[in-house]
Amino acid sequence: MNKTNEKLTAIPTNIITGFLGVGKTSSILHLLKSKPNDERWAVLVNEFGEIGVDGSLFLGQHNEEQQVFIHEVPGGCMCCAAGLPMQIALNQLLRRARPHRLLIEPTGLGHPIEVMEVLAADYYREVLSIEKIITLVDARQLDNTRYTEHQTFNQQIAIADIIVGNKQDLYQTGHQAQLEDYAKTKASPEVDIFFTEQGKIPINLLHGTTGLSAHSLHHHHHQEETIDKNLNDDCIPASGYIKAVNQGEGFRSIGWRFAPTEVFSHQKLFAFLNSIIAERMKAVFITDNGIYGYNLTSDALTEIELDDCMESRIEIIAIELSERWENQLLACIEAAD
Repeated sequence: MNKTNEKLTAIPTNIITGFLGVGKTSSILHLLKSKPNDERWAVLVNEFGEIGVDGSLFLGQHNEEQQVFIHEVPGGCMCCAAGLPMQIALNQLLRRARPHRLLIEPTGLGHPIEVMEVLAADYYREVLSIEKIITLVDARQLDNTRYTEHQTFNQQIAIADIIVGNKQDLYQTGHQAQLEDYAKTKASPEVDIFFTEQGKIPINLLHGTTGLSAHSLHHHHHQEETIDKNLNDDCIPASGYIKAVNQGEGFRSIGWRFAPTEVFSHQKLFAFLNSIIAERMKAVFITDNGIYGYNLTSDALTEIELDDCMESRIEIIAIELSERWENQLLACIEAAD
């Protein structure tokens, strides 16, 4: 029998959620390193920004030859518009990968309950088996009302089967206990709490049925201002780049895609990225010194060398955007010979 025609049933599925900059992508990359060699894993990743960088970061370190399949949904919470963007992306990914496990990473500003509502719909009831919902939290942010008063932050904790206190190596005395106390007021009584650093989640945390019942879900409407087009399908114009902006949930984003012929000065680029003051920045760049992925949080800028990328991309999320960023970024492009 042709396996591509076999019905997909009971695919173990995990939602891995958490607010901006908490380390969701790092955690998934760590989990992918633990993937059994004989299994196919699929990752559906959602980004707040219109450009989409996570897919390139994943593919720069894992590819389909390694039995890892990635599909990206940029442009705000993928469960908007009655979940249609998510359903289309998920169906395409499942057909292509026919995975042994599915990992879903909603945007840090997305609503995980609405994501779960899509997955709990009749259409996916036999296809997916929803396992542990994992929420990453940086306990240091519990002193910041921009987090604790944000509906999405609290919803991410409320929906969790497991709360992962990430970046434990950066905590001060009392932060761990503070997260445990916060979970008592915001999380399910059955929630488990696990502390780690650098997103290192053991693979066994994925296993086990979620305690969240489909009957406990209530539909939540939210509005986001987004650009109604897929910029990832657009041809890059003669200027050599495309810019896109987005806003919602109290944050704004700006991003750029560059033609693959554009090569950046590694030295100038690193200096520019270090100067950015923002909630979040992710990027992949083709430079005169190789291909690199970048990740900026409130803690630090990190750089990792990648095997490949199709083009340079950058996305910045902040409360306020700087008008200087575009000129500073363009100044990092090497002059053509």
